[in-house]
Amino acid sequence: MVLARIGFYLFVVLVGLFFALPVLWLVVAPFDETPGLSVAVPELTLQNFREVMENPFALRSLLNSLILAIVTTLLVVASASLSAYALSRVRLPGRDVLLYVLLLFSAVVTGTAAMVPLFRLVFEIGLMDTHTAVILVMAGGLLPAGVFILKDFMDTVPRSYEESALVAGASSLQILRDIVAPVVRPGLAVIGVWALVQVWGNFLVPFILLRSSDLNPAAVVMYNFYTEGGIADLSLLSAFSLIYTIPVVALYLFVQRRYGFRFYGGIKS
Repeated sequence: MVLARIGFYLFVVLVGLFFALPVLWLVVAPFDETPGLSVAVPELTLQNFREVMENPFALRSLLNSLILAIVTTLLVVASASLSAYALSRVRLPGRDVLLYVLLLFSAVVTGTAAMVPLFRLVFEIGLMDTHTAVILVMAGGLLPAGVFILKDFMDTVPRSYEESALVAGASSLQILRDIVAPVVRPGLAVIGVWALVQVWGNFLVPFILLRSSDLNPAAVVMYNFYTEGGIADLSLLSAFSLIYTIPVVALYLFVQRRYGFRFYGGIKS
């Protein structure tokens, strides 16, 4: 029994080290004058960050990523809220089947499988090489799962609150905005963080739909930090990667501090 427990703890430590080493490299390598692929004591320097700041595409790409992530997240959260509220309150024949079918297709028909028809669609409607195309495509891919998740939060809101508001003359949109949305804020936070992270790290969609270097987000620009032979410029890549991860980590810390792990909806009696 003791040997099994020791073996289990040893296994957990090894797995933890396996996942911690890449993170440790990401923290250490940007400050190393000559970073390598292994984790080592750095020769402290800030030259790597100066090179990132001098790169004509680096800072612009971070701004593009921020625009794509924020606009897509707002679109997903707003659309998912309206759809989930309607599906939660309106009794439609085959409603649950529709939800599961949407979720199934969003999981099976991935972005890679759908890129050819999406490319043709974007080309035909004249939105190639625009942020609008990227936002619409990514929002459409995230929306089914967002509706499915948020509906569970909507179902937990007591209907008595809405009935009181209806008696007072409130419209459906007013009820959603002033009564339901404040109660399901943890659910909205879940959808918002999830959507933002998905967009922030997406490479395929902007890589295919955008042609101008000035419009590329950071996930695509990072691809340019490799030589034609496929060798990475570790000085530039490590520093840019660290800067690239800061917004997502900051968002996680903010949401964790605001909500912790209490992602539940509704009101407990």
